[in-house]
Amino acid sequence: MINLFRFLWKHINFIFFLLFEIFCVYLIVSNNSFQKARFVSSSNYVAGNIYSTITSIREYFYLKETNEALALENARLHNITRDVFARNSTQVYLVKDSVFKQQYQYINAKITNNSVNKRNNYLTLNRGSSSGIGPEMAVISSNGIVGITKDVSENFTSVLSVLNKNAKISAKIKKNNYFGSLSWDGRDYRLGIFIDIPTHVNITVGDTIVTNAFSDIFPENILIGKIESFDIKPGDNFFTIIVRFSTNFKNVTHVYVVTNIMKEERKKLELHSQQNDK
Repeated sequence: MINLFRFLWKHINFIFFLLFEIFCVYLIVSNNSFQKARFVSSSNYVAGNIYSTITSIREYFYLKETNEALALENARLHNITRDVFARNSTQVYLVKDSVFKQQYQYINAKITNNSVNKRNNYLTLNRGSSSGIGPEMAVISSNGIVGITKDVSENFTSVLSVLNKNAKISAKIKKNNYFGSLSWDGRDYRLGIFIDIPTHVNITVGDTIVTNAFSDIFPENILIGKIESFDIKPGDNFFTIIVRFSTNFKNVTHVYVVTNIMKEERKKLELHSQQNDK
């Protein structure tokens, strides 16, 4: 306390000068409309910049919560979009509200482990059976396909990445619906191989490749990537097409697990038909 008094006494002249200056500025601003307007404008500008900086810092520290909230909202929107409903044309004239039946359900999840440099790559998600996830469900990101769920525990899920030799994706060329099979050859994590497209089909670099309706795992028209290049091997009647994945497997963090609600019904019907042919 003594040191404080000593400091104030030592700088008493400067302190009085500063107080008189502040008082003079106050008198000028209070009694002159022009100076008052300029002062208010300047103070608002300074305060605005300070608040903006504080808000930016606060938003940075809340990025995790913001991303999770956006993922939840995206999952909710996916669940009400028209693409998750299967058209039931037999009821279109009978019950207006039953024209569409929901076929797919989206569950948001976060990747907690991932690899791209192995021949058989897997991902781990932070959600499991307690969230409604089971084996053989599609996993997609906002940019395209990611993989297929494999093993599921109560709170975690192992995903067979598209970057795995056992992953075979039923795909098609979006512009003409010609279908084939897409896989990964274990080389560049950015590129896949698309086969079974006849050489008479008109294709060009940049054509979009998406999932087709033959899969009971992936919804139709989920983006896979674009044609990077293609060639024809001697004596072959099919193109060998290189596709650049739309998903960057190196930095993907948030995904959606897609449940096909009608999957079991379809599998039972197809199995029944196969058994009747024997």
